[in-house]
Amino acid sequence: MRRRLWFGLVVVLLLALVACSTKQSPAITDPKSTEAHTISGTWWLMCGLASAVYLVVGGLIVVALFRGRRKGGPTPFRIRDNTFIVVGGLIIPAAILLVLGAQVVHASNNLRQPEKNPLHIEVVGKRWWWAVSYPDQGITTANEVHIPVGRPIEIGLDSDNVIHSFWVPQLGGKVDLIPGQHNIWRLKATKSGTFRGECAEFCGLQHARMNFLVVAQPAATFDQWLVRHQLPPSGPDNQLAATGQMIFMREPCSGCHTIRGTTADGTIGPDLTDVGSRLALGANTIPNTDGYLSGWIVDSQSIKPGNLMPPIPMSSSDLQAVVAYLRSLK
Repeated sequence: MRRRLWFGLVVVLLLALVACSTKQSPAITDPKSTEAHTISGTWWLMCGLASAVYLVVGGLIVVALFRGRRKGGPTPFRIRDNTFIVVGGLIIPAAILLVLGAQVVHASNNLRQPEKNPLHIEVVGKRWWWAVSYPDQGITTANEVHIPVGRPIEIGLDSDNVIHSFWVPQLGGKVDLIPGQHNIWRLKATKSGTFRGECAEFCGLQHARMNFLVVAQPAATFDQWLVRHQLPPSGPDNQLAATGQMIFMREPCSGCHTIRGTTADGTIGPDLTDVGSRLALGANTIPNTDGYLSGWIVDSQSIKPGNLMPPIPMSSSDLQAVVAYLRSLK
């Protein structure tokens, strides 16, 4: 019995340490939006009440263990058994559940309330990446969601294959993407930063690598991002990139990807109009550098097996030119 008690105490301490550590991975205990603050507050309330119950029960067990049997017959107990059962087994649990229920209803109501003049963004879950669009601004990108700090955001969520789940722990709760059903995720970021999101519903072979980034920016910086992305990318600024553009249009790449202002209009893969400015590739699987981009083009299956992009064999000179072209798209 004593071993079980100490084991339980160690587990509680470890969970508390994990919850308080936000440097290694995003956590709901490090909220960066009004919605995340609501969810975090509910979590801390549940954790506090659960810890209090555990400590009380554990304390009673410790008292019972060290008290032992008394000689000379049982000592009269001041609290009758029935009273102890009613208070400890009925009234206190009912009060705890009532408090938690009221908090959950209050939090759920706040999370569902729409605000005035939100920024509308649409996200579609693919295999295994995220198509992102700003319908009012005519912008399409992938795997990165840029938002302004302090402005209400409404993200429409859809899926064109199986059920996914859109989750950014530091910005809000999970919302499912269900084929044929349009769901909405609302938030208002309170701090600038880049926050990792992930698919929280098992969706197939590359579920673990179906991640994305949410970039929360000051309003002025976000407005500059919008203006820059509303324009088609400028043409290649050097001969190597110009050669790469011709090769890209000649190869199967242009049949699967779209680049605004060119003849590439494929819809199977992500829109590459701004691929040169993205922070990562392959749904946040690898950094967006020349070396990783080259490896992804030649054989993405070795990096993310099962994705829909086939290997594209190229000579080293052609590959260098295509990489230069894609890196110029910003």
